[in-house]
Amino acid sequence: MAGAVTDSRAAAKRDAAVRAVEAVRSGAVVGLGTGSTAAFAIEELGRRVAAGTLRDIVGIPTSNASHHLALEYGVPLTTLERHPRVDVTIDGADEIDPAGRVLKGGGGALLREKIVATRTARWILVVDPGKLVPHLGARYPLPVEVVTFGWQAHLDALRALGAEPMLRLGGAEHPFVTDEGHYLIDARFPNGIADPDAVHRELRARPGVVDTGLFLGLAAEIIVGTE
Repeated sequence: MAGAVTDSRAAAKRDAAVRAVEAVRSGAVVGLGTGSTAAFAIEELGRRVAAGTLRDIVGIPTSNASHHLALEYGVPLTTLERHPRVDVTIDGADEIDPAGRVLKGGGGALLREKIVATRTARWILVVDPGKLVPHLGARYPLPVEVVTFGWQAHLDALRALGAEPMLRLGGAEHPFVTDEGHYLIDARFPNGIADPDAVHRELRARPGVVDTGLFLGLAAEIIVGTE
């Protein structure tokens, strides 16, 4: 049964990703998201580039992992410095609530993902049905990206907000380090995040907090995949 569920989710993710790629036109600057669903989109972009149905596109990866995946599938790459305006970005999400607020960062790339999202004309999120939740924090912890210096000082602040914080590990008991050289604190809210705007605002006001995985106030097009 577990294998069937996994296959079902993968099919839904691929369905959403392929449908999202339909929004990409030849000559576009494309933001390349991070994570398992975004990986399907990068693969599909590469397939269409190879087939000649998409021409002259360039991609801006939101992580080193997406960079390497794009090279593997033959998607030409560029940078935000060369192309500061992005036509369309296809990315995944960990959770989306009924108000369209988004929680991201499970893949460890929330900072670059947010930078690219805010430069994008069309921000398309591709998800399977399990990512739709009644409120943020219902299933996933909130990632908080912090500079390595003094990172422990944020733990009590997170506890005061009602969270159970834990430093993310990258294996062998060593901290996970983001592509920008920061740590991630995963803050689990046992009852969900009652006021995402307030939590984001309070955390961003703390010196040493780079950003949070709360993507608020961004107009997203959401594609929910099916089998």
